[in-house]
Amino acid sequence: MVFYAPGANSTKHSEKAIRDHVGKVIEAINKIGQPTNIESIAREVGNPDTKHVQALASISKNVASLHGRWGLTKWPMVNPKNIRDKIYVVLHDHKKPMHFSEIAQAIAASDFKRKDVTTQAIHNELIKDKRFVLIGRGIYALKEWGYKKGTVADVIAEVLKKESGPLHRDEIVRRVLKSRHVKETTILLNLQGKPQFKRVAKATYALAE
Repeated sequence: MVFYAPGANSTKHSEKAIRDHVGKVIEAINKIGQPTNIESIAREVGNPDTKHVQALASISKNVASLHGRWGLTKWPMVNPKNIRDKIYVVLHDHKKPMHFSEIAQAIAASDFKRKDVTTQAIHNELIKDKRFVLIGRGIYALKEWGYKKGTVADVIAEVLKKESGPLHRDEIVRRVLKSRHVKETTILLNLQGKPQFKRVAKATYALAE
């Protein structure tokens, strides 16, 4: 697509021409298929003037931006409309597990629309939405990061199943801590106190048959 340079005939900047240009930007975003930066959209459109493309994108009610990402207004990552989507954006952008109270603080400090939500409401949504996994006392992570739901004992069992044999308790602790924010003593208590695990050598455990 060709965009008209500044100073060109004013008729080229008619309302219809602008609508056509905005339409091309929306087509480019649809083709990319996910939130992206304005530079990627400009490349897809074929216009090296990113400021021009950004101005065009800003005109459309069908396009939104958030934290440097641009996309369609129906996409939660650029236009989160409910509490769950706002939680997802916060965790995604922080790139690490967070306590639900920290998530509440981050939403309150954000530039989201309607950010006056209670900590309890956030906690309730974290519990109900399958995208989020509880990995410690009030600490949540995104499931897409590789975390799985379950108790500490479930995680220990998964570690031993993957190993297909006994493991030293220190190695079990190390592996469990990769997916759960808990104290080492909590892991050891589960390892020693749950019937699904048995000690097969000094400080070495396996799944009970």
